[in-house]
Amino acid sequence: MVDPSDTNRRVLLAAPRGYCAGVDRAVIAVERALEQYGAPIYVRHEIVHNKYVVQMLEQKGAVFVDETSEVPRGEIVIFSAHGVAPEVHREAERGGLATVDATCPLVTKVHKEAVRFAKDDYEILLIGHEGHEEVVGTSGEAPDHITLVDGPEAAEQVEVKDPSRVVWLSQTTLSVDETMETVGALKRRFPLLNDPPSDDICYATQNRQTAIKQVAAEADLVLVVGSRNSSNSARMVEVALGAGAKAAYLVDNADEIDEAWLADVTTVGLSSGASVPEVLVDGVVEWLAERGFGQVEVVQPMREHIQFSLPKELRRDLRAEAAARRVEANV
Repeated sequence: MVDPSDTNRRVLLAAPRGYCAGVDRAVIAVERALEQYGAPIYVRHEIVHNKYVVQMLEQKGAVFVDETSEVPRGEIVIFSAHGVAPEVHREAERGGLATVDATCPLVTKVHKEAVRFAKDDYEILLIGHEGHEEVVGTSGEAPDHITLVDGPEAAEQVEVKDPSRVVWLSQTTLSVDETMETVGALKRRFPLLNDPPSDDICYATQNRQTAIKQVAAEADLVLVVGSRNSSNSARMVEVALGAGAKAAYLVDNADEIDEAWLADVTTVGLSSGASVPEVLVDGVVEWLAERGFGQVEVVQPMREHIQFSLPKELRRDLRAEAAARRVEANV
Protein backbone atom coordinates (compact mmCIF):
# COMPACT_ATOMS: atom_id res chain seq x y z
CA MET A 1 0.00 0.00 0.00
CA VAL A 2 1.01 3.61 -0.53
CA ASP A 3 2.35 5.32 2.59
CA PRO A 4 -0.11 8.14 3.49
CA SER A 5 2.84 10.34 4.43
CA ASP A 6 4.42 9.94 0.97
CA THR A 7 4.87 13.42 -0.54
CA ASN A 8 5.88 12.07 -3.96
CA ARG A 9 2.35 11.24 -5.00
CA ARG A 10 1.29 13.30 -7.98
CA VAL A 11 -1.28 13.79 -10.71
CA LEU A 12 -0.19 14.16 -14.32
CA LEU A 13 -2.93 16.27 -15.88
CA ALA A 14 -3.07 15.85 -19.66
CA ALA A 15 -3.65 18.78 -21.97
CA PRO A 16 -5.40 19.28 -24.28
CA ARG A 17 -8.40 17.58 -22.67
CA GLY A 18 -12.15 18.10 -22.44
CA TYR A 19 -14.33 20.11 -24.78
CA CYS A 20 -13.25 20.31 -28.40
CA ALA A 21 -14.41 23.10 -30.69
CA GLY A 22 -17.21 20.99 -32.19
CA VAL A 23 -18.64 20.03 -28.81
CA ASP A 24 -18.37 23.58 -27.49
CA ARG A 25 -20.23 24.83 -30.57
CA ALA A 26 -23.01 22.26 -30.19
CA VAL A 27 -23.59 22.86 -26.47
CA ILE A 28 -23.59 26.63 -26.91
CA ALA A 29 -26.04 26.23 -29.83
CA VAL A 30 -28.58 24.56 -27.52
CA GLU A 31 -28.03 27.15 -24.78
CA ARG A 32 -28.33 30.03 -27.24
CA ALA A 33 -31.52 28.60 -28.76
CA LEU A 34 -33.06 28.30 -25.29
CA GLU A 35 -32.11 31.90 -24.51
CA GLN A 36 -33.41 33.28 -27.82
CA TYR A 37 -36.57 31.23 -28.30
CA GLY A 38 -37.42 29.81 -24.89
CA ALA A 39 -38.17 26.24 -23.86
CA PRO A 40 -38.85 23.72 -25.08
CA ILE A 41 -36.07 23.24 -27.59
CA TYR A 42 -35.98 19.70 -28.95
CA VAL A 43 -32.71 17.91 -29.64
CA ARG A 44 -32.51 14.77 -31.76
CA HIS A 45 -30.33 12.31 -29.83
CA GLU A 46 -27.84 13.46 -27.20
CA ILE A 47 -26.27 16.72 -28.36
CA VAL A 48 -22.92 15.23 -27.27
CA HIS A 49 -22.18 11.94 -25.52
CA ASN A 50 -21.93 13.10 -21.93
CA LYS A 51 -24.45 12.37 -19.18
CA TYR A 52 -23.71 15.55 -17.17
CA VAL A 53 -24.09 17.83 -20.21
CA VAL A 54 -27.38 16.23 -21.26
CA GLN A 55 -28.83 16.53 -17.75
CA MET A 56 -27.67 20.14 -17.46
CA LEU A 57 -29.38 21.08 -20.73
CA GLU A 58 -32.54 19.21 -19.75
CA GLN A 59 -32.73 21.32 -16.61
CA LYS A 60 -32.60 24.43 -18.81
CA GLY A 61 -35.49 23.23 -20.99
CA ALA A 62 -33.99 21.02 -23.70
CA VAL A 63 -36.00 17.93 -24.63
CA PHE A 64 -34.02 15.03 -26.07
CA VAL A 65 -35.78 12.69 -28.48
CA ASP A 66 -34.72 9.60 -30.38
CA GLU A 67 -36.46 10.47 -33.64
CA THR A 68 -37.56 13.63 -35.41
CA SER A 69 -41.11 12.24 -35.58
CA GLU A 70 -41.37 12.73 -31.80
CA VAL A 71 -41.10 16.52 -32.15
CA PRO A 72 -44.47 18.35 -32.31
CA ARG A 73 -45.20 20.27 -35.52
CA GLY A 74 -44.11 23.87 -35.47
CA GLU A 75 -41.31 23.34 -32.99
CA ILE A 76 -37.54 23.78 -33.19
CA VAL A 77 -35.26 20.75 -33.35
CA ILE A 78 -31.46 20.74 -33.11
CA PHE A 79 -29.37 18.02 -34.75
CA SER A 80 -26.51 16.75 -32.62
CA ALA A 81 -22.78 17.23 -33.15
CA HIS A 82 -22.53 13.70 -34.59
CA GLY A 83 -24.45 14.62 -37.74
CA VAL A 84 -27.52 13.14 -39.40
CA ALA A 85 -28.35 11.58 -42.75
CA PRO A 86 -30.09 13.67 -45.45
CA GLU A 87 -33.31 11.74 -44.85
CA VAL A 88 -33.51 13.18 -41.33
CA HIS A 89 -33.46 16.71 -42.77
CA ARG A 90 -36.29 15.71 -45.13
CA GLU A 91 -38.27 14.22 -42.24
CA ALA A 92 -37.98 17.48 -40.33
CA GLU A 93 -39.19 19.45 -43.32
CA ARG A 94 -42.16 17.14 -43.81
CA GLY A 95 -42.92 17.46 -40.10
CA GLY A 96 -43.10 21.24 -40.27
CA LEU A 97 -40.07 21.79 -38.03
CA ALA A 98 -37.51 24.58 -37.89
CA THR A 99 -34.05 23.07 -37.61
CA VAL A 100 -30.63 23.97 -36.25
CA ASP A 101 -27.79 21.83 -37.56
CA ALA A 102 -25.13 21.56 -34.84
CA THR A 103 -23.12 18.91 -36.71
CA CYS A 104 -19.40 19.32 -36.05
CA PRO A 105 -17.81 20.94 -39.13
CA LEU A 106 -15.23 18.14 -39.20
CA VAL A 107 -18.01 15.56 -39.45
CA THR A 108 -19.64 17.65 -42.19
CA LYS A 109 -16.33 17.47 -44.05
CA VAL A 110 -16.51 13.67 -44.03
CA HIS A 111 -20.13 13.83 -45.25
CA LYS A 112 -19.08 16.00 -48.20
CA GLU A 113 -16.23 13.63 -49.01
CA ALA A 114 -18.68 10.72 -49.06
CA VAL A 115 -20.99 12.57 -51.44
CA ARG A 116 -18.14 13.53 -53.75
CA PHE A 117 -16.62 10.05 -53.94
CA ALA A 118 -20.04 8.49 -54.49
CA LYS A 119 -20.71 10.94 -57.32
CA ASP A 120 -17.44 9.78 -58.92
CA ASP A 121 -18.64 6.17 -58.52
CA TYR A 122 -16.08 5.12 -55.92
CA GLU A 123 -16.82 2.36 -53.45
CA ILE A 124 -16.33 3.85 -49.97
CA LEU A 125 -15.00 1.78 -47.08
CA LEU A 126 -16.12 3.62 -43.96
CA ILE A 127 -13.99 2.72 -40.93
CA GLY A 128 -16.10 3.05 -37.79
CA HIS A 129 -18.27 1.36 -35.19
CA GLU A 130 -21.59 -0.08 -36.27
CA GLY A 131 -24.54 1.83 -34.86
CA HIS A 132 -22.57 4.92 -33.83
CA GLU A 133 -24.59 8.02 -34.70
CA GLU A 134 -21.79 9.54 -36.74
CA VAL A 135 -21.46 6.37 -38.82
CA VAL A 136 -25.23 6.24 -39.37
CA GLY A 137 -25.23 9.86 -40.55
CA THR A 138 -22.27 9.47 -42.90
CA SER A 139 -23.62 6.21 -44.34
CA GLY A 140 -26.90 7.97 -45.11
CA GLU A 141 -25.12 10.37 -47.47
CA ALA A 142 -24.34 7.57 -49.96
CA PRO A 143 -25.88 4.29 -48.78
CA ASP A 144 -25.37 2.51 -52.10
CA HIS A 145 -21.64 3.27 -52.13
CA ILE A 146 -20.62 2.79 -48.48
CA THR A 147 -19.50 -0.39 -46.75
CA LEU A 148 -18.79 -0.26 -43.01
CA VAL A 149 -15.46 -1.69 -41.84
CA ASP A 150 -15.51 -2.12 -38.06
CA GLY A 151 -11.85 -2.74 -37.24
CA PRO A 152 -8.86 -4.65 -38.63
CA GLU A 153 -10.57 -8.05 -38.46
CA ALA A 154 -13.51 -6.81 -40.51
CA ALA A 155 -11.02 -5.47 -43.08
CA GLU A 156 -10.02 -9.07 -43.84
CA GLN A 157 -13.60 -9.97 -44.74
CA VAL A 158 -14.78 -7.00 -46.81
CA GLU A 159 -15.32 -7.45 -50.54
CA VAL A 160 -15.40 -4.75 -53.23
CA LYS A 161 -16.68 -4.74 -56.81
CA ASP A 162 -13.77 -2.85 -58.38
CA PRO A 163 -10.48 -2.77 -56.41
CA SER A 164 -9.25 0.06 -58.64
CA ARG A 165 -12.03 2.44 -57.55
CA VAL A 166 -12.16 2.24 -53.78
CA VAL A 167 -11.46 4.83 -51.07
CA TRP A 168 -11.51 4.81 -47.27
CA LEU A 169 -13.12 7.33 -44.92
CA SER A 170 -13.45 7.11 -41.16
CA GLN A 171 -15.45 8.04 -38.11
CA THR A 172 -13.72 11.07 -36.59
CA THR A 173 -13.54 9.84 -32.98
CA LEU A 174 -11.64 6.57 -33.41
CA SER A 175 -8.27 5.55 -32.06
CA VAL A 176 -5.69 6.88 -34.50
CA ASP A 177 -3.56 3.73 -34.12
CA GLU A 178 -6.45 1.32 -34.64
CA THR A 179 -7.68 3.26 -37.66
CA MET A 180 -4.29 3.13 -39.34
CA GLU A 181 -4.07 -0.59 -38.51
CA THR A 182 -7.39 -1.05 -40.30
CA VAL A 183 -6.20 1.05 -43.23
CA GLY A 184 -3.05 -1.08 -43.42
CA ALA A 185 -5.11 -4.27 -43.53
CA LEU A 186 -7.29 -2.83 -46.29
CA LYS A 187 -4.30 -1.71 -48.35
CA ARG A 188 -2.74 -5.17 -48.15
CA ARG A 189 -5.90 -6.51 -49.76
CA PHE A 190 -6.56 -3.56 -52.06
CA PRO A 191 -3.22 -1.95 -53.05
CA LEU A 192 -4.99 0.73 -55.12
CA LEU A 193 -7.07 1.90 -52.15
CA ASN A 194 -7.29 5.70 -52.18
CA ASP A 195 -6.75 7.87 -49.11
CA PRO A 196 -9.15 10.72 -48.30
CA PRO A 197 -7.84 14.19 -49.20
CA SER A 198 -7.05 14.86 -45.53
CA ASP A 199 -6.91 12.88 -42.30
CA ASP A 200 -10.47 12.25 -41.12
CA ILE A 201 -9.54 11.59 -37.48
CA CYS A 202 -10.31 14.96 -35.93
CA TYR A 203 -7.57 17.17 -34.48
CA ALA A 204 -9.07 16.96 -30.97
CA THR A 205 -9.15 13.16 -30.96
CA GLN A 206 -5.54 13.02 -32.11
CA ASN A 207 -4.36 15.64 -29.61
CA ARG A 208 -6.07 13.99 -26.64
CA GLN A 209 -4.67 10.60 -27.59
CA THR A 210 -1.17 12.04 -28.02
CA ALA A 211 -1.34 13.68 -24.59
CA ILE A 212 -2.69 10.58 -22.85
CA LYS A 213 0.10 8.47 -24.36
CA GLN A 214 2.69 10.79 -22.83
CA VAL A 215 0.94 10.74 -19.46
CA ALA A 216 0.37 6.97 -19.49
CA ALA A 217 4.06 6.25 -20.01
CA GLU A 218 4.75 7.66 -16.53
CA ALA A 219 1.53 6.74 -14.68
CA ASP A 220 0.67 3.78 -12.48
CA LEU A 221 -3.03 4.52 -12.94
CA VAL A 222 -4.85 6.53 -15.61
CA LEU A 223 -8.33 8.00 -15.13
CA VAL A 224 -10.27 9.24 -18.15
CA VAL A 225 -13.36 11.30 -17.37
CA GLY A 226 -16.13 10.60 -19.85
CA SER A 227 -19.39 8.74 -20.40
CA ARG A 228 -19.43 5.13 -21.54
CA ASN A 229 -21.27 5.93 -24.78
CA SER A 230 -18.55 8.42 -25.76
CA SER A 231 -16.42 6.78 -28.43
CA ASN A 232 -13.47 9.14 -28.10
CA SER A 233 -13.42 8.77 -24.29
CA ALA A 234 -13.47 4.97 -24.47
CA ARG A 235 -10.67 5.00 -27.05
CA MET A 236 -8.52 7.10 -24.68
CA VAL A 237 -8.63 4.32 -22.08
CA GLU A 238 -7.48 1.83 -24.70
CA VAL A 239 -4.71 4.18 -25.85
CA ALA A 240 -3.51 4.68 -22.26
CA LEU A 241 -3.26 0.93 -21.68
CA GLY A 242 -1.43 0.51 -24.97
CA ALA A 243 1.01 3.26 -24.00
CA GLY A 244 2.11 1.56 -20.79
CA ALA A 245 -0.37 2.46 -18.06
CA LYS A 246 -0.64 -0.36 -15.53
CA ALA A 247 -4.37 0.32 -15.18
CA ALA A 248 -6.84 2.71 -16.80
CA TYR A 249 -10.50 3.39 -16.12
CA LEU A 250 -13.32 5.45 -17.62
CA VAL A 251 -15.40 7.36 -15.04
CA ASP A 252 -18.26 9.82 -15.44
CA ASN A 253 -17.15 11.73 -12.35
CA ALA A 254 -15.26 11.42 -9.06
CA ASP A 255 -18.10 9.42 -7.48
CA GLU A 256 -17.27 6.48 -9.76
CA ILE A 257 -13.64 6.16 -8.67
CA ASP A 258 -12.86 3.09 -6.55
CA GLU A 259 -10.42 4.04 -3.81
CA ALA A 260 -8.93 0.54 -4.07
CA TRP A 261 -7.49 1.56 -7.45
CA LEU A 262 -5.01 3.79 -5.59
CA ALA A 263 -3.29 0.86 -3.87
CA ASP A 264 0.47 1.02 -4.58
CA VAL A 265 -0.06 4.03 -6.88
CA THR A 266 2.22 7.04 -6.70
CA THR A 267 1.41 8.66 -10.08
CA VAL A 268 -2.13 9.12 -11.45
CA GLY A 269 -2.63 10.23 -15.03
CA LEU A 270 -5.79 12.22 -15.66
CA SER A 271 -7.56 13.39 -18.80
CA SER A 272 -11.07 13.71 -20.22
CA GLY A 273 -12.90 13.05 -23.45
CA ALA A 274 -13.80 15.72 -25.98
CA SER A 275 -17.39 16.01 -24.69
CA VAL A 276 -16.51 16.51 -21.02
CA PRO A 277 -16.85 19.88 -19.20
CA GLU A 278 -13.88 20.90 -17.05
CA VAL A 279 -15.97 20.97 -13.87
CA LEU A 280 -15.96 17.16 -13.85
CA VAL A 281 -12.16 17.03 -14.12
CA ASP A 282 -11.90 19.58 -11.30
CA GLY A 283 -13.98 17.25 -9.16
CA VAL A 284 -11.57 14.37 -9.77
CA VAL A 285 -8.55 16.58 -9.00
CA GLU A 286 -10.16 17.57 -5.68
CA TRP A 287 -11.01 13.94 -4.88
CA LEU A 288 -7.42 12.87 -5.50
CA ALA A 289 -6.04 15.80 -3.47
CA GLU A 290 -8.13 14.70 -0.47
CA ARG A 291 -6.34 11.35 -0.69
CA GLY A 292 -2.83 12.75 -0.80
CA PHE A 293 -2.39 13.37 -4.51
CA GLY A 294 -2.07 17.13 -4.17
CA GLN A 295 0.86 17.66 -6.53
CA VAL A 296 -0.51 18.38 -10.03
CA GLU A 297 1.75 18.58 -13.08
CA VAL A 298 0.33 19.57 -16.47
CA VAL A 299 1.56 17.55 -19.44
CA GLN A 300 0.87 19.53 -22.61
CA PRO A 301 2.56 18.28 -25.80
CA MET A 302 0.57 20.70 -27.98
CA ARG A 303 -1.93 23.58 -27.77
CA GLU A 304 -5.30 24.05 -29.43
CA HIS A 305 -6.63 27.30 -30.85
CA ILE A 306 -9.45 26.11 -33.13
CA GLN A 307 -12.91 27.64 -32.78
CA PHE A 308 -16.04 27.17 -34.89
CA SER A 309 -18.74 29.76 -35.49
CA LEU A 310 -22.24 28.94 -34.27
CA PRO A 311 -24.79 27.41 -36.68
CA LYS A 312 -26.08 30.03 -39.09
CA GLU A 313 -29.69 29.13 -38.29
CA LEU A 314 -29.38 30.85 -34.91
CA ARG A 315 -29.26 34.18 -36.73
CA ARG A 316 -32.84 33.71 -37.94
CA ASP A 317 -36.20 34.03 -36.19
CA LEU A 318 -36.74 30.32 -35.78
CA ARG A 319 -40.01 30.57 -33.84
CA ALA A 320 -41.58 32.50 -36.74
CA GLU A 321 -40.06 30.04 -39.19
CA ALA A 322 -41.44 27.11 -37.20
CA ALA A 323 -44.92 28.64 -37.17
CA ALA A 324 -44.80 29.13 -40.92
CA ARG A 325 -43.64 25.56 -41.45
CA ARG A 326 -46.47 24.28 -39.28
CA VAL A 327 -48.99 26.08 -41.47
CA GLU A 328 -47.34 24.74 -44.64
CA ALA A 329 -47.27 21.19 -43.27
CA ASN A 330 -51.00 21.33 -42.45
CA VAL A 331 -52.03 22.64 -45.85
